[in-house]
Amino acid sequence: MSRRSAALRLDQAAPIFAALGDETRLALVNRLGTSGPLSITRLTEGANVTRQAVTKHLEVLAGAGLVRDEWRGRERLWVFEGARLAEARRCLEVISSQWDEALGRLKDLVER
Repeated sequence: MSRRSAALRLDQAAPIFAALGDETRLALVNRLGTSGPLSITRLTEGANVTRQAVTKHLEVLAGAGLVRDEWRGRERLWVFEGARLAEARRCLEVISSQWDEALGRLKDLVER
């Protein structure tokens, strides 16, 4: 992968990392990823966060493509979208590979 295409992918992944940078949002993603679709009521059970605050956090996550809402009858459920998280993982793998290459070059330079 070229550096330019890696930079484009990183640019597209930035909103994902920004959304996951908040502890509450990260916990919501974790809960939805392990429990499946949940309502606001279920997401706020046992939490010290209001329903309004959870709704705002979910909207940020939805803006980053990490969750989506769907209606089942009169109930609004929130669903985890794993594809966007996989995209972020691929970006981290690119960064890791670039660091490995840079460290390898530094090692070669030092050993000469």
